[in-house]
Amino acid sequence: MRKPIIVGNWKMNKTIADTKAFVAAVDSACNDNADWGIATPYLALQAAKEGAKNLIIAAENCHFKDSGAYTGEISVEMLKEIGIEWVILGHSERRQYFGETDETVNAKMLQVLHNDMTPIVCVGETLEEYEAGTTKDVVKTQTVAAFKDVCPNCAGRVVIAYEPVWAIGTGKTATNEIAQDVCAYIRSVVAELYGQEVADKVRIQYGGSVKPEGLKELLEQPDIDGALVGGASLVEDSYKAMIAALD
Repeated sequence: MRKPIIVGNWKMNKTIADTKAFVAAVDSACNDNADWGIATPYLALQAAKEGAKNLIIAAENCHFKDSGAYTGEISVEMLKEIGIEWVILGHSERRQYFGETDETVNAKMLQVLHNDMTPIVCVGETLEEYEAGTTKDVVKTQTVAAFKDVCPNCAGRVVIAYEPVWAIGTGKTATNEIAQDVCAYIRSVVAELYGQEVADKVRIQYGGSVKPEGLKELLEQPDIDGALVGGASLVEDSYKAMIAALD
């Protein structure tokens, strides 16, 4: 039985002070029915980590090199120094706005796994791709590329987040049936790569306008093991409502 994992992706929101207040208000409310977490901007990571006893604290990105002339970038070693063990990789906004490619996502995946950290790797199609009926082709390409050269032992601890780009910040959301169909397909792709035993270990999240009131029903789908949550994770009451939904 895979334990659900719910992670809020804060993107470029909240100051250090905001983060401290959020963690103080939410951390003690976390229950054991899921792994609960937040991914904060770099500057707030240390404050979040220091205040969290129950919340997973994740970075929103990292670089694929140990160090070097990469102005403005953050290495895995820098994250590890402050106790960060989780990193989101390949979010559609990184792909769309900052030139992230399947190849750089894979390089980051290998770097994160090599350092005994856990990646949450994002895959998903644009509206144009969805309307063209190429959703499964897109997520297969992205998934296969992300797992290139990843060993079976490491593959089983990767978290995959299926985020249809057309459902992020738009108020639109895939039906539970659509989300389940794609997540089941992603699991089948992992099974092709590593076998069913490994595929059954991988936790697959859905992300895209997830709200507290729909969370429990979403997680009743057999291949959806959690959610990568945007706006609903920024408000203390909303986050606590998600926790309460799984009580």
